[in-house]
Amino acid sequence: MPECQNCGSFVTEQYVRVFTPETYESAGPRVCPNCEDKLRDGADVREARSSRQ
Repeated sequence: MPECQNCGSFVTEQYVRVFTPETYESAGPRVCPNCEDKLRDGADVREARSSRQ
């Protein structure tokens, strides 16, 4: 089963096909919707910003 490289959560095969770059497909996605500390930003991954000021 594919898992997120960041948090280890299960992700579907469809999620892997859509959101994982071809060079990373065997390793799984770098970040998923369950990740609280990182976000997808276009083709990159970035740290999540805190909503606190």
